[in-house]
Amino acid sequence: MMDSPVTRESSLASLRDKREWDILIIGGGASGLGAAVDAAARGYRTLLVEARDFASGTSSCSTKLIHGGVRYLHQGDFALVRNALRERSHLLANAAHLVHPLAFVIPAWRSLDRIVYGAGLKLYDLLSGGHALAASSSLSRQAVIDALPGLRRTGLCGGIRYWDGQFDDARLAITLMRTASELGATCLNYLPAVRLLKAGGRTVGALLRDAESGEKFEIAARVVINATGVHADSVRRLDEPGAAPLLTPSQGIHLVVDADFLPGQQALLIPETEDGRVMFAIPWQGKLLLGTTDTPRPDLQQLDDPQPLAEEIDFLLRTAAGVLSRPPTRADIRSAFAGLRPLIHPDNTDEKNTAALSREHAVLVSASGLITVAGGKWTTYRLMAEQVVDRAAEVGGLPRERCTTRLLKLHGCPAKPGSDVYGTEAPLLVTLPGHDRPLHPALPYTEAMVRFAFRHEAARTIEDVLARRTRALFHDAAAAEASIGRIAEILDEELQPAPERLAAMIAAAHAAARRFRPGA
Repeated sequence: MMDSPVTRESSLASLRDKREWDILIIGGGASGLGAAVDAAARGYRTLLVEARDFASGTSSCSTKLIHGGVRYLHQGDFALVRNALRERSHLLANAAHLVHPLAFVIPAWRSLDRIVYGAGLKLYDLLSGGHALAASSSLSRQAVIDALPGLRRTGLCGGIRYWDGQFDDARLAITLMRTASELGATCLNYLPAVRLLKAGGRTVGALLRDAESGEKFEIAARVVINATGVHADSVRRLDEPGAAPLLTPSQGIHLVVDADFLPGQQALLIPETEDGRVMFAIPWQGKLLLGTTDTPRPDLQQLDDPQPLAEEIDFLLRTAAGVLSRPPTRADIRSAFAGLRPLIHPDNTDEKNTAALSREHAVLVSASGLITVAGGKWTTYRLMAEQVVDRAAEVGGLPRERCTTRLLKLHGCPAKPGSDVYGTEAPLLVTLPGHDRPLHPALPYTEAMVRFAFRHEAARTIEDVLARRTRALFHDAAAAEASIGRIAEILDEELQPAPERLAAMIAAAHAAARRFRPGA
């Protein structure tokens, strides 16, 4: 049965009663939402606030993989790979509607490469231990062609197949938000923290401002967690204005093209590109996802809404042209998006080589007791959350409660793996108006999904629906933009915003669509 929706107004009302929260989490991306689930599951009174929408930054712009990280083998970071592979198994079990096994093929154009890749992936199998999805295997030339029909065949001598996990990042974020809410947490988007509150030299809460109404809330908490991703240093400076930078932003972009450039349901991995990274070509929700890049962005003063650089787009197209028999061009790009990695680099001594910086996470405690969790990646979000909540309980003097998230089924998780991102709630969508009306002929969404987003998933704007409740902007930015008018009509019916606010949301949605369309 569908849960009764918690309204934004009722959640805001809970902030007016001046109660003290056990844990206040600032940041609604992977690490913050994971911490909210963990804290609420332990019974702590938990409040999570996000300045914009849940997963509106890096957490919705990933490569859509739950994986150990093959390239970290080359770096010798075996502990990171082992932890990630263990966490992969937890997610496959606990979010079976969102995380699925996917086969990857590494083609070899030299016999030696086939041997080297095979040895590396046997190590990957070994590090998986009892969490392996399937053993890696050597493929003949014909087997590679059968698996990847769009691959360039000249000089091909065979390849290696291995298995990892694929997911929908933004949908997992929304699922974590709903899971935390079911466990008793209060989660609010569009509620930025504008100031930290101090008493006796300690951080004891924050001043929050509702981005929609302007109302302010003074929130008391026994401990505050800074889980703001690439914004972590900004929040740290609210605590200590002279705090040295912890992060070095690195930009990674992805291109989305039609699936017929690489037909089939297996992914392609190019193990070494001209910049020393790997490149993926991945079947994703009926499209082909190409990525990624690694571009240092120390120039970014504004960390919201990064956009692909022309040279990054050219790099991905050039790399794809070297391995695909029919390479895509700029005219074939349906969508292009960028995300910023919160790479840990305490000394900030080498901003030129972000590919070598750590994806490990760190949990830091300032002199005032502000806890910052930084770094990491989607695959290890649960482990990060466990560690940061352990530390928060210690700093905040909370009763020590055991972490239970290893076996915690997330909201909507079906008894058996399924392909519908709504999981156990999928049948309920047919009860909503518009369940049989497509939002757009080129998009796999219905008008009922839009209503569901406003009623049950805390969507507040048109962009929230296009980018994170559905993935329309990531599938086909032009089709998404053509859907803005109809979504605006549904939003008007469901949320009844003031006319000027609705007009502003329509303009913002058109601006977002342009960001996803290079050259538009």
